[in-house]
Order: sequence, then structure tokens, then C-alpha cells
Amino acid sequence: MKSQSPLDIVHEKGLNGDYEGKNESDILKINEVKNLLIVQIVKFKDSKITISNFKINGIEMSEESNMVKSINETRILWVGPNNWLVTSTDKNLLPKIKETFKETDFAVTDLSHSRAIIEIEGKNCKEVLKKGCPYNFNDLKKNNCVNSIFHGITLTIDMMNDSPEKIRLFALRSFGESMHHSITDASLEFGYKNI
Repeated sequence: MKSQSPLDIVHEKGLNGDYEGKNESDILKINEVKNLLIVQIVKFKDSKITISNFKINGIEMSEESNMVKSINETRILWVGPNNWLVTSTDKNLLPKIKETFKETDFAVTDLSHSRAIIEIEGKNCKEVLKKGCPYNFNDLKKNNCVNSIFHGITLTIDMMNDSPEKIRLFALRSFGESMHHSITDASLEFGYKNI
């Protein structure tokens, strides 16, 4: 069975918006992320396990709110108390996670095919998100994450880099096209390139 991207129909490569006369480095880059492993790990309330004893690919699990720990392409996002999202390009990571996080103490759920993922890169990333999200993006720094909404669409926002700004957005697959239209519409004034 072939996997189909939630944005196949709407994400068309090319330049859009107010890009004329601008350096390519000043134009936003919008990219759909495909084939990313996304695993939710939730520690049960009655579990006596200490999370500081657990690592994934050598990465410790953060207990600090809105923090992301990462090594290379594996990222662990704190998305709530005793709740993390692990994202990775390493598809072989899921069996290791299931082996490490026993079902007596954790719920481990593969969410890989249930999310639409967009990355925005460029100096105006935060300005785009400010147009539809109530979060104070002046506080968002590299390796921070937040759950919020953008024009009524629930998003997980992962700040991957500060310079240049690079933000990864996760939405439910069924809201993928709406998220894409909202993000690209908000990007028109800056000019953007779908890659």
C-alpha cells in the first residue's frame, strides 16, 4: 500500500506572493515534511518510574515545560505533563522505543500517518504565525515547543532554529490542507517559495 501525503494536492512547488525584486534569502521557504516518525509517549499517572532514567538515541527526556531535546534528526518535544512527542527520520526507532517504554508504565502510540507537517524557514516565520496564533512568539526560542491554535487549527509548534528561523508545524492530517492554505496566505506579503 502506498502512503499518500496529506498535502499532495495543495503543496505545489514554486514562488508565490510578494517575491519579486527580493533576494532569495529574504523569501520564506515552505516545505512539507514527509516520512517522519512521530511517536507519542505518555507516562501513566500511577507509574512510579522516574523519567530521568530514560533516553532515546542518547537523548534525555525533558521534564521542563515547552522544551525540546535533540540530537541530529531525532527530537523529543515536551507537549504536556508526562507527555512527549518523539520525531525522527530513523524509522527503526519505534521498536527500540516500545522495548524501552514498557506498557505497564507508558502508552506508546505511533502517530506518523496522522499528522500533516510543514516547515517554514526565513526571517519572517514568527510574523506569519503571529497573524493567526495567540501565543507570544517573542518568547519562542530554539528548542522550544508549544501547543496552540492557528486560525482555529490546533498545532504543535517546534522552533528548530533561530538563525535562520526554522519552525516545524504539526496538525491533524484532516486539517492539513486548511493549515497549508492558512500558512501560505499569511506568507503572501513576505513572498514564499514552496519547496
